[in-house]
Amino acid sequence: MKTVLITGCSSGYGLETARHFHARGWHVIATMRTLRTDLLPRSERLRVLPLDVTRPDSIAAALESAGPIDALVNNAGVGLFGAFEATPMATVREVFETNTFGMMAMTQAVLPQFRARQSGLLINVTSTVTLAPMPLVAAYTASKTAIEGFSESLAFELEAFNVRVKLVEPGYGPGTRFTENGAQRMQGLIPPAYAPLAQSVFSALGNPTAVTTAADVADAVWRAANDASATLRYPAGADAVSLAQEARCAGEAAEALRR
Repeated sequence: MKTVLITGCSSGYGLETARHFHARGWHVIATMRTLRTDLLPRSERLRVLPLDVTRPDSIAAALESAGPIDALVNNAGVGLFGAFEATPMATVREVFETNTFGMMAMTQAVLPQFRARQSGLLINVTSTVTLAPMPLVAAYTASKTAIEGFSESLAFELEAFNVRVKLVEPGYGPGTRFTENGAQRMQGLIPPAYAPLAQSVFSALGNPTAVTTAADVADAVWRAANDASATLRYPAGADAVSLAQEARCAGEAAEALRR
């Protein structure tokens, strides 16, 4: 029976992914910055641990308590919406600390046991903003795009040790706590000059043609975990699948023009 450690399980994608894996027989270690034990069912196959991915001591303590794991799902992340011009660099660094450096730190911390065992799985959750950039999320997009490049290179680096790397790319998820979790961080990030653009973005987001649910992401993570192929990217949600197909077609067209 395999064991998965999932970060960012207090809500949204992480919480649903923990439920999904537990329902399918895995041992689950659900981690979250602020510990809550009432979100998941009581089970001998499920443990809830505190973890702040921006703190090395917290990472070390969580992994020591968790013991050996077969898979790590790097899901913890924070959102940011606002004009880059008005975004303090301290806020940009805060976003990168969780979304990028926190994910890297977790990955680095589990690699020794994966390498020694010659087996392991890393699944990094990013976003379709890496496929189809949108305005007013430049810093957030940068933090997620960095993970994509990191994961693509790391997949080659770890191939010799039988450690697999996967990317799950969710689309627009209005059911998540993206805005709620980042409300304080986003205060004052829409100056008057950017208000018309922000209004147009909010209007489009308010009438989506397709969205991504937490269940879509949990299913994509599950498929990635059980796919032994060399596939790297797994879009999650109808909108994400559509964007991935468009990006693939655009890439093929560009390649054809170069020939």
